[in-house]
Amino acid sequence: MTFAAKDIPAKDRLIFALDVPSADEAKALVEELGDAVTFYKIGMELLMAGGYFELLDWLVAKGKKVFVDLKFFDVPATVGKAIAALSDKGATLATIHGNQSIMEAAAKAKSGDLKVLAVTALTSLDRGDLNDLGFQCEVEDLVLSRAKRALEAGVDGVVSSGMEAERLREFIDHKLLVITPGIRPVDNTEEDDQKRVMTPAAALQAGADYLVVGRPIRNAENRREKALQIQAEIAAAVAG
Repeated sequence: MTFAAKDIPAKDRLIFALDVPSADEAKALVEELGDAVTFYKIGMELLMAGGYFELLDWLVAKGKKVFVDLKFFDVPATVGKAIAALSDKGATLATIHGNQSIMEAAAKAKSGDLKVLAVTALTSLDRGDLNDLGFQCEVEDLVLSRAKRALEAGVDGVVSSGMEAERLREFIDHKLLVITPGIRPVDNTEEDDQKRVMTPAAALQAGADYLVVGRPIRNAENRREKALQIQAEIAAAVAG
């Protein structure tokens, strides 16, 4: 078993992606899920819908942890100022994108409990997409290179497919958090834009610390029941 032995409560390892068109819909989902989910991701769709930071405040006031997934990307000074401002908002995780200077600026600017994550390679990308983007390497090698640079820059973790998590742990041990999107329960067979996916148990066994789940819960007939089912799978995997 290679999953991280960090002091992370099993229930907090599930991050539900609130990828919905409005803050009101997001709040309704949170109320529906109740204590089945303790950690939520809010991204660009909600940012453009309005009420983003009011939603962040609302989630924090309810005792929820929040992953701000905005993939900050700009000149280093601007990213640093954005991360510094976010540090006072009560978020637990935030994503950044970009080169070494951007990662270093974000790592230096963060404060309090906020942890900064570097995006490695989006789980919607495959080998053909990397060819189109001009990357002459395998996805796994790109992820590993980005993770090594993130470690050197002083950020707290990376966002990576579970398919690369095992090799990440082999080369960087547990020095970085690994947050894994593209999680699909065994009984989920829907087609979507995530190409590099993995089940909750397999991702944890490979070395993921946190699992981001969206559509399998959001599209379930009984969302709370689906969330509890995934939580049970996570708890069993962590317990060994």
